[in-house]
Amino acid sequence: MLVHLHVKNLALIEEIEVEFGPGLNILTGETGAGKSILLGSIQLILGGKISRNMIRENASYALVELLFQVENTKAKEALKALDIYPEDGQVLLSRKITDGRSINKINGETSTVGQMKAAAACLLDIHGQHEHQSLLYQDKQLEILDAYGRERILPAREKVHAAYKDYRRCITELKALDMDEEQRNRETAFLEFEIQEIEKAELSIGEDDELERQYRKLGNAKTILESLESVHIMTGYDGQQGAGEMVGNALRELSRVTQYDEELRSLEDTLGEVDGLLNDFNRELSSYLDSLTFDDQTFYETERRLDIINGLKAKYGQRIEDILAYQEKQLQKLYKLRKYEENFQKARENLKASEEILEKVSYDLSKIRKEYSQQLEKKVIAGLKDLNFLDVDFAIRFSRKKSFTDNGFDDIEYEISTNPGEKLKPLGKIVSGGELSRIMLALKAILADRDQIETLIFDEIDTGISGRTAQKVSEKMAVIGRHHQVLCITHLPQIAAMADTHFEIEKHIKGTETTTQIHPLVGEKSICELARLLGGAEITATVLDNAREMKELAQVHKNTRLK
Repeated sequence: MLVHLHVKNLALIEEIEVEFGPGLNILTGETGAGKSILLGSIQLILGGKISRNMIRENASYALVELLFQVENTKAKEALKALDIYPEDGQVLLSRKITDGRSINKINGETSTVGQMKAAAACLLDIHGQHEHQSLLYQDKQLEILDAYGRERILPAREKVHAAYKDYRRCITELKALDMDEEQRNRETAFLEFEIQEIEKAELSIGEDDELERQYRKLGNAKTILESLESVHIMTGYDGQQGAGEMVGNALRELSRVTQYDEELRSLEDTLGEVDGLLNDFNRELSSYLDSLTFDDQTFYETERRLDIINGLKAKYGQRIEDILAYQEKQLQKLYKLRKYEENFQKARENLKASEEILEKVSYDLSKIRKEYSQQLEKKVIAGLKDLNFLDVDFAIRFSRKKSFTDNGFDDIEYEISTNPGEKLKPLGKIVSGGELSRIMLALKAILADRDQIETLIFDEIDTGISGRTAQKVSEKMAVIGRHHQVLCITHLPQIAAMADTHFEIEKHIKGTETTTQIHPLVGEKSICELARLLGGAEITATVLDNAREMKELAQVHKNTRLK
């Protein structure tokens, strides 16, 4: 459950820290006090969009931190799948906003917004003021059904997804083959031209590198020859200035005096090695010069061969290996074209086979969905009766889409009847905003029990309801609070009276600064807040007595009938 909320420098919030408790946590306050900002801070952890104007004026950053105590086994398994492991049973999610950017962390480690959103989805679920409107869309209705039967539906959906992917691949392959005789002839001629052009070149791997070296050598023949001849003279034994002649003379001079000093013997040996090495170098250089041949014909043939290879590279690939791979690919295409009728027939058979597989797995998925839909219908009816739908019927109607999708072929429609003798009709044609909100509440309660999400947040679930219906909603919230942690923002005293923990959100104005604060209400302070909800601006002794009685009756109700 959510045990601690820390918000700093976010809109009207300078800094607040809230310790939430188990069960039903109720948040109340005057309109405009900042309840929506508080909820918005939590939604930021769920991946909500950020902007620079979220940061409180004159502050350099905004910070939201949520600390969860994770006790539920399914939640731990879901977090483990995300490579998130609670530390001492706790998970800390934080998001720091600076100049339109955010730094996201999970247990102190930097994460992406997507990772943060996925982690938060394992731990809490938010029902915002207008989310119930999404129930009017069939995609959302199907999403809810799939979530309800996820242990069997999700594996079946994965099979459909894989089959649909193969089905689309078969369609693409068949379309690629679908061409008339003129198109095939043009394609065949083009492929034959490319293949023959590459074959004619008779390429060999590594040939281009060798030719490049040869071309550089032939292109600089004169420079090479002039430089080598100079080196041969400089290191040779012809003439007084040759290095070989000078080293030889030096060696002879040194040999004359070594007989007088044995220590000179090592120097003589070293100089003798230099003389030998220089002699060998000069001899090898002379041999290389004798072998050098530079003729225009060789240069022309090398240049021509390189032009052919480079021309092919410009068309088919940067390396000879790429050109040969391209040739092989075109050969395969040509082979298929020459066996067009056979390949086209095979592609049609493959498409038919893949469609049959997709039909089967889609049918299996639909069958499982229909099984769960019957269970969900009964639970929704029971849940709606708890929420003061006195005579209600609810059904999930199935129809088939015109074409396959990666989610099967099911179209579903939630239908409801809220009056005796009234036919079932789609939600959008019969229910009001308040009724739609209660239907979503019933569904949230059902899904929460199956998913074992520990924390549920409801933002003004009481929109459009009052009187007996409000009392029923409050009882439903109290029942949910026995199995889950619930955070509920409300204006209704009937719901607020059911609180296990009651918080007040207040707006304070000091000079030119406006701040939002939140603090727990205990005992008489909670009674006073209930009285404000009951009586408005003027709180009389009678209103206070009514509030006190409402609180006492709510506690009796929770301790007896709602157990």
